[in-house]
Amino acid sequence: MKRAVITGATGAIGTALIRELVSCGTEILVLVRKKSMRIRNIPENPLITIKYCDLDVLGNIENDTGKKYDVFYHLAWDGTYGSDRNDLYLQNGNIKYSLDAVGAAKRFGCHTFIGAGSQAEYGRVNGVIRPETPTFPETGYGSAKLCAGQMTREYAHRIGLRHIWVRILSVYGSEDNPQSMIMSAIEKLSNGETAKFTKGEQIWDYLYSDDAARAFRLLGEKGMDGKIYVLGSGNARPLAEYIKDIGDMLSGCGKIELGAIPYAPKQVMCLTADISELSNDTGFKPEYTFKQGLSRIFHDKGIELQ
Repeated sequence: MKRAVITGATGAIGTALIRELVSCGTEILVLVRKKSMRIRNIPENPLITIKYCDLDVLGNIENDTGKKYDVFYHLAWDGTYGSDRNDLYLQNGNIKYSLDAVGAAKRFGCHTFIGAGSQAEYGRVNGVIRPETPTFPETGYGSAKLCAGQMTREYAHRIGLRHIWVRILSVYGSEDNPQSMIMSAIEKLSNGETAKFTKGEQIWDYLYSDDAARAFRLLGEKGMDGKIYVLGSGNARPLAEYIKDIGDMLSGCGKIELGAIPYAPKQVMCLTADISELSNDTGFKPEYTFKQGLSRIFHDKGIELQ
């Protein structure tokens, strides 16, 4: 892969993907919102070019770079947290933006479009999640992701592009949203505050962002056209154990209260990825344990461990 285009490059996966591709000598065009508060997350490097492009103008962006790109990574998405996940009009807009991204991929000369899907496409599942696991989304967000995956595949194939859809379970990293469970827990505990959680009985599969980025890079090189891949570590534990790991590493800081928050309606209680197809096609294997990933976050945030 000589050149790649990335949308949504300022989050945990996007920033890690930039680092991963740069380390392999790949030239990157980053499409970023004009008013992005996180543009500082994009490193300065001769291989990186930034082009301002909000999602609502993605359908009109032209390739004025004079270069032809190989892979288009569409990670951008509006309304990923809170009540926005059930804002149906907002989520419907994301479907159009995803189709616009496919058209942009064609104009930039890409041969492959890779879209970021979600575990929310499956709804509540008991047991291991595989690409062929039936989908029953229960949020506007999950429904829109499912529709975007299906419609972008149809559109990509219609205009001669390869298509890969990656259903992401739970990725954590230094540039993750501050509202995520892990980042909010680290913030509260490192400040000596009390961090409140549910009972933590959910069986969860966390993957460190650098591992996720490597998976996306490998899919750009070796992924199979038309396939859906589930992205996780392949190892799941009760959420309470992850919380305990954070507390143990921040020993002497804040306090953890399990069971202080009730489960949400339609609470997902099991997220476990079967990554065998991903591994078979690309050779991907996670390299970071959960605690190793936490250590990287603490280092990046300047948090000194006791």
